[in-house]
Amino acid sequence: MGYDAKFRVWRGDLEGGELHDYTVVVNEGEVVLDIIHRLQATQAPDLAVRWNCKAGKCGSCSAEVNGRPRLLCMTRMSTFAENEVITVTPMRTFPVIKDLVTDVSFNYEKAREIPSFTPPADLKPGDYRMQQVDVERSQEFRKCIECFLCQNTCHVVRDHEENKTSFAGPRFLMRIAELEMHPLDVADRNGLAQDEQGLGLCNITKCCTEVCPEHIKITDNALIPLKERVADRKYDPLVWLGNKLFRR
Repeated sequence: MGYDAKFRVWRGDLEGGELHDYTVVVNEGEVVLDIIHRLQATQAPDLAVRWNCKAGKCGSCSAEVNGRPRLLCMTRMSTFAENEVITVTPMRTFPVIKDLVTDVSFNYEKAREIPSFTPPADLKPGDYRMQQVDVERSQEFRKCIECFLCQNTCHVVRDHEENKTSFAGPRFLMRIAELEMHPLDVADRNGLAQDEQGLGLCNITKCCTEVCPEHIKITDNALIPLKERVADRKYDPLVWLGNKLFRR
């Protein structure tokens, strides 16, 4: 059975905007993205929303529903009461282009700053060999769909715009951790993580983990181990001595 739902949707652009009220029919089994599409079809044809797969795998339809960063296509209407007013707003951390669409180019700029996978120079592609335990250790991080919900909810950039120049955010610190855990990678990114990508600004509140639609344990399995690696390299006297001897 369908019912009429009350929606408040943010309309506007970088210059400003406001919440608009709508009443929309909701049918059994639908998700928030279905309702946004119905709004476009029946009441607001100029409403802008980014989406692609509608299957929770492309990460395109990221927004905030009742203040919580979520994928619109994975947020079921059945999780809300029929008399509840549902507020849909764009991701707060990134500049608004129009309505629910934000400019996430910040994330691609940070991605380009990270050195890519670097195998030993004398190792041919067909000669790569890894233990299964090494494969499994970082396999979790490859589930990332780059929805950037973790980036959006991280208060280091969400509440402090000035930090964007010196903080890569959880998604890309996780990428550094993934490469650092790779047994065939020889590049040293520990200094990069600490000095240029702002690892020290992360205070492991786990808000990034809480909003991840792929349920990646970003904090426990990537950020904390990366912090430990950086701390060992910088403060462990034996590691420090080894570095000195190796340089000589």
